[in-house]
Amino acid sequence: MLQALAATRRLGAPLGIPSICTAHERAIAATLARAKRTGISALIEATCNQVNQFGGYTGLQPADFVALIRRLAAAEGLDATRVILGGDHLGPNPWKKLAAGEAMDRASAMVDAYVRAGFSKIHLDASMGCAGEPAALDDATTAGRAARLAAVAEKAAREAGLAAPVYVIGTEVPVPGGADHVLAEVAPTTAAAARETIAVHRDIFCRDGLEAAFDRVIALVVQPGVEFGNANVVPYRPEVARDLSHVLDGEPSFVFEAHSTDYQPPAALKALVRDGFQILKVGPAVTFALREALYGLSFVAGEISSDYPAGALKAEMEQLMLSEPGNWMGHYQGDDKALKILRHYSYSDRIRYYWQRPEAISAVARLMAVLGDTPLPATLVSQFLPQTLPFARNLVASELVLAAVDGVLSTYADACHP
Repeated sequence: MLQALAATRRLGAPLGIPSICTAHERAIAATLARAKRTGISALIEATCNQVNQFGGYTGLQPADFVALIRRLAAAEGLDATRVILGGDHLGPNPWKKLAAGEAMDRASAMVDAYVRAGFSKIHLDASMGCAGEPAALDDATTAGRAARLAAVAEKAAREAGLAAPVYVIGTEVPVPGGADHVLAEVAPTTAAAARETIAVHRDIFCRDGLEAAFDRVIALVVQPGVEFGNANVVPYRPEVARDLSHVLDGEPSFVFEAHSTDYQPPAALKALVRDGFQILKVGPAVTFALREALYGLSFVAGEISSDYPAGALKAEMEQLMLSEPGNWMGHYQGDDKALKILRHYSYSDRIRYYWQRPEAISAVARLMAVLGDTPLPATLVSQFLPQTLPFARNLVASELVLAAVDGVLSTYADACHP
């Protein structure tokens, strides 16, 4: 499916695929439920910081993440072959404070683990400097390190008896998780820079005997001029990315991969796919919708139960984030009032790092126990979770959470398969 994307553009009817980058079980379950319902394969990705051989911030190694996906797919009755697994930003980033040699050794071990576990889409990202190096490396150094990681991936697939993976190269992406300040506009990657990145990678892969691997490079990560900050979104403007889009005319086997497409208007997403940005990465927007649904349900619970204070979940999450501020402090600025709003309602959605903590899991479980498996009154759902109604199969609390995520996914599906 991924290797066919470029052909759809050449035929004048470009199709796309959303790449769902999340480790939250409910968000993944909603993604798999949509794949089961529509017959369109799901692409789910894990990042180098989320999942690696040391567990990442989720505590999951690559094989653990694959086991999670397979368990959730089985629960949905979805054939696991209908799920494409991707590794995002695989390279030395988690260990960039180390010397380059040690950081690359760890990155190689991570790529090996990803491929052996069954990840078949590998984003090779070795653009960041390690200890004693510039923050951003030149194309030749980046491509040389990417080629080294590709060689590891090729060997791992052969030894594991798996199909050789497809690759994504390029690293000119927005700030992970969104910018920390208000942005007026974002300049797209220049056409010249995109062409140079492809050319240098092609030359170095061929130099290193990796021609077959380069033939499976399906996409280049570029900046199309989209971004979101804590409180605003910079929408896609086709006219400023026109020259960049034309790069694909000379590279017929490539598409572009666009990161941080979260919160883009539906028309912007459709224009991105039309212009060759056919892999649309999305993550925080999915968990933002999930948080909205959970908070709405905590107010519903307050209306139907005298033992559950309305909005209790927000108070519990606030206590957790204040006790463990590492995942938001330094990313949000302002006085105490502003920081409180940002902790819960920022587009950057750094609260997503907390949902898998034991305290948060227990808090959500208490909420769901109060709401039970009985359909909720439609009038309460309309009051506190109106965005879920068009996508809800029923009004049971657990289904409403999935419906909130599905509302985001539906926008991407409409853009990718018009």
